[in-house]
Amino acid sequence: MSPLHPRYSPKKYRLPSEAEWEYACRAGTTTPFHFGETITTEVANYDGNYTYASAPTGVYRKQTTDVGIFPPNTFGLYDMHGNVWEWCADPWHDNYNRATTDGSVWEKSGNDNRYCLRGGSWYNNPNYCRSANRNNGTRVGFYDSLGFRVVLSSGRT
Repeated sequence: MSPLHPRYSPKKYRLPSEAEWEYACRAGTTTPFHFGETITTEVANYDGNYTYASAPTGVYRKQTTDVGIFPPNTFGLYDMHGNVWEWCADPWHDNYNRATTDGSVWEKSGNDNRYCLRGGSWYNNPNYCRSANRNNGTRVGFYDSLGFRVVLSSGRT
């Protein structure tokens, strides 16, 4: 059994809310990417056959890359842009009308089994990798362009 298994660890792990994910990704920035106005394949893993803004085309690796290949953001988090889409705990909403304002998961009655995905992936063009970009999917099956990042819960203050 993994040390993350609840039977062996008193710590509580969970998926981030969509708001928490974007806060962690931006790391205090307001630009499209935590590293600035544009993106290249030297700083993130995405389909480098496509460009963003004035950036050149780059390498298309056609697969995920190991964590730590690219520089972290100022919060010390790696691969917030590209590599794999990351699941968030929130059910999908088409827009932010009536969204929570405290960063918590925005629950939804009548959930149609679609959940938020953030970050873009190695399979996508760079526009999908922007900090503000949102996508959704159902949690059935598996794909090598999907993953998750856990949050260690410490209680809200």
